[in-house]
Amino acid sequence: MTLTQMADTELVPSNSGSWPWNWLRWTSSSTAMLRAVEKQILSCLKTAYRGCYVDIGSVVGTSDKVWTISMNTESKNIPILLLHGFASGVALWCLNLDSLAAQRPVYAIDILGFGRSSRPSFSSDSLEAENQLVRSVEEWRREMKLEKFILLGHSMGGFLAASYAIEHPDRVAHLILADPWGFPERPADVAQKYNVPIWVRCVAFVVQPFNPLWPVRAAGPFGQWLIGKMRPDIVRKFSPVLDDAAEVIPQYLYQCNSQIPSGEAAFHAMMSGFGWAKNPMLKRMDTLRKTIPITLMYGTRSWVDSSASETIKAQRPDSYVNVQVINGAGHHVYADKSDTFNRYVLDACEYTDKEEVVSLAPPLDTIIVSQDPIAKSNSIIEDIPASPDQCHRLS
Repeated sequence: MTLTQMADTELVPSNSGSWPWNWLRWTSSSTAMLRAVEKQILSCLKTAYRGCYVDIGSVVGTSDKVWTISMNTESKNIPILLLHGFASGVALWCLNLDSLAAQRPVYAIDILGFGRSSRPSFSSDSLEAENQLVRSVEEWRREMKLEKFILLGHSMGGFLAASYAIEHPDRVAHLILADPWGFPERPADVAQKYNVPIWVRCVAFVVQPFNPLWPVRAAGPFGQWLIGKMRPDIVRKFSPVLDDAAEVIPQYLYQCNSQIPSGEAAFHAMMSGFGWAKNPMLKRMDTLRKTIPITLMYGTRSWVDSSASETIKAQRPDSYVNVQVINGAGHHVYADKSDTFNRYVLDACEYTDKEEVVSLAPPLDTIIVSQDPIAKSNSIIEDIPASPDQCHRLS
């Protein structure tokens, strides 16, 4: 299925305007609705932001575009790139963006196949699907003309961030992994180890060929209600900043995941059971360049196996590896304890800034101290056509 860019820059299936398609559709999803609910969530931000599509060419599809949110791009400090987790999108960083953008450029993207980005057909081979995602991030970097950045990934985004850092070490100033998915190997006795009932094993076997979020699409117009009922915990995370969180968060998640399951299919190709990867990242972390600092964050209430952090520390005895465990946080560490999460990320950024100053410092007699004027804008500019330079300009 090809994708076309409309005048208002929305990405839609090329056949979505035909009456048979609309009549037969069971879900109540649309790119316009996703755009609207994303803007509603991001309206809680105090910092000006820009949204634009970045055309990365034919990485997977014929003309792939990556939806990008950027903030404080005038800053000369090392930028940070945020990669969301499975079934998520840029809007769920709303509790973190203001804090992270206070002193540096921040970029948050909808990973290719998710959110508002293009939804091409990924390979069904696990390694190739992973490589396609890595290439999409690298092509995005090229188009944005970023030499180096701090790379932060949550869950599946952490898996992708680590894979990217291994493949493109010159581009990563610091690797931050927030409750990363897909690191340890799947235990051979997983059913016995976790005391999984027989009926659950039977259901898991039956639905194994399907993409993980097929029930949301199968529920059609009731999918949003289903998300709200199944995951009220996610809604509660955002209620401090969103008065209508009970409505907009389930709607955002529904709109993100009721469309073509492109990135979801890539995740399905990479996973071995929902909690593990076919090609575990932990086996490859010893190939990551030793000079790249790593910060890992885990929630004490998360289902993710945090033992990988100790293995990584053992693999990298002469490298910077900082492990932080956030009390009371579950898998969504960035939202469960956002203030603590933001502080740890800022600490990692500060460490990186100091390291860069040390490595790049000229002789003392050539140092010139200057300060850029601070200019803040309260305007919010959205939906700019896919030109990387435009992503750098706020007005």
